[in-house]
Amino acid sequence: MLSKLYIQNYALISKLEIDFEQGFSVLTGETGAGKSIILGALNLVMGGRADTKTITEGEEKCIIEATFIKNNNEDIIIRRELNISGRSRSFVNDEVITQTDLKKLSKQLIDIHSQHENLFIGDTQFQTDVVDTIANNSAILESYSHCYVKYIKLTQQLQETLIQTRKLQEEFDYLTFQHKQLEEANLQEDELILLEEEEYRLSHAEDIKHSLMNALNYLDNETCGALTQIHNVRIDDASTTLAERLNSLEIELRDVVNDIQRLANRTEMDPNRLTEVQERISLLHTLMKKHRVTSINELIDIKKDLNSKLQRVFNQDIEIESLKQQLATQHDILTTEAKKLTLSRKSVCHKIEEYLISNMKHLGVSHANISIRISETQDFMPNGKDEVLFMFAANLNQSLRPICDVASGGEISRLMLCIKSLIAHTKELPTIIFDEIDTGVSGEIATQMGTIMQQMAQKRQIIAITHLAQIAAKGDAQYLVYKQDTETRTTTNIRHLNAEERIKHIASMVAGNSPTPAAIETAKQLLYTN
Repeated sequence: MLSKLYIQNYALISKLEIDFEQGFSVLTGETGAGKSIILGALNLVMGGRADTKTITEGEEKCIIEATFIKNNNEDIIIRRELNISGRSRSFVNDEVITQTDLKKLSKQLIDIHSQHENLFIGDTQFQTDVVDTIANNSAILESYSHCYVKYIKLTQQLQETLIQTRKLQEEFDYLTFQHKQLEEANLQEDELILLEEEEYRLSHAEDIKHSLMNALNYLDNETCGALTQIHNVRIDDASTTLAERLNSLEIELRDVVNDIQRLANRTEMDPNRLTEVQERISLLHTLMKKHRVTSINELIDIKKDLNSKLQRVFNQDIEIESLKQQLATQHDILTTEAKKLTLSRKSVCHKIEEYLISNMKHLGVSHANISIRISETQDFMPNGKDEVLFMFAANLNQSLRPICDVASGGEISRLMLCIKSLIAHTKELPTIIFDEIDTGVSGEIATQMGTIMQQMAQKRQIIAITHLAQIAAKGDAQYLVYKQDTETRTTTNIRHLNAEERIKHIASMVAGNSPTPAAIETAKQLLYTN
């Protein structure tokens, strides 16, 4: 239960602290007194959207703290701080908590039903959630959701593969042509370097051979060549070392002459080979320019990549068939899970209809008729394959139609209270807050609404913000929200009314600010005949 709420520097509230009681508590006060401000502060501390405009003018930050007592008497203290720069921090028992985790925790502690939530009653998702709550479908929904996520992933994977395959198939002929061109080129690593060297030799064969022949003449001329000169050198026998060196030099020079001779013999003008080399070089340069690379090795890499793409096209059909089989299997599994949900939902529809019809009659809609229709959707949805629709008729012999199409504001308020009451019997929520759920009702109907809340409060804490004396009188405790003017500002305050104050305030709710003795007597009857 919510045992305490502390608010500082929030809107018109400078500092306010409320101790709540177990059972049924009501908050009353004139329109504009600040009841919605208190509810806004509570929403903020439970993880709602932060807005610096809510910080009291002239202050640097606001603080809201809510204390909850669990069934084991353990305290949970949630604090939210918001400063003027927009920075917001949340704490649970003085430990920092993320907004996501705070919202998850809040859903386990409190259900705040604000007035605008009545509009949700016509939403099919809300109606589905009601049925799932009563059917206790959380485990089935979790299993279905797991299968659904896998099904969607497989569907997306298949679509992406099909798109990729179509794209590759559209490029297939072009890719094949490119790959064939590179394949036929019979590319060799570092080939271009060797070809360019050969082209140079072939292009300058005459000059090269002339140079080689000159070198041979210098080295091996019979009369004045270097070999002849070295051979004719005679050294005294005493200089053995020099003789050996000259002999070694002659042998080495003879090897050089032989190599030059062989190179000269190979160096011949060969126009045909030169044409072949030049054509090969031209082809390689054309391919490099076409593929925007600067080396043969890069062309070889491109050929490998093209081959890989072509192989993917060949293998894609196998992958697509595999994905289709997986998807078909997952479709069957998901269908089974969806049917479990459908059967579970249908099994509680009659129970929900009976409960709502009975309680709507107690709330003055004597000919209320409600039917829950569940129809199969064409596609799988995140929460099943069902469209849940609450059909409603308020009058005798009136055709059933969707709630949002036929129900009045007062009927929607009453129906929402009945739904909340039903959920409260199924879902263990320690605290439920109703913000003016009594809109559009009065008199005996208001009394009956108060009775329903009173009954709900037997097993949990109920807090209701109301303008109706009939509902206020049903509360175990009553809190008055009021404005107070000071020299510098107007502030919102709250106080717990004692028995005498309750009589006077409820009388003023009946007859205005100056209640008559009759109004006082009516207030006593409302309070003490519950």
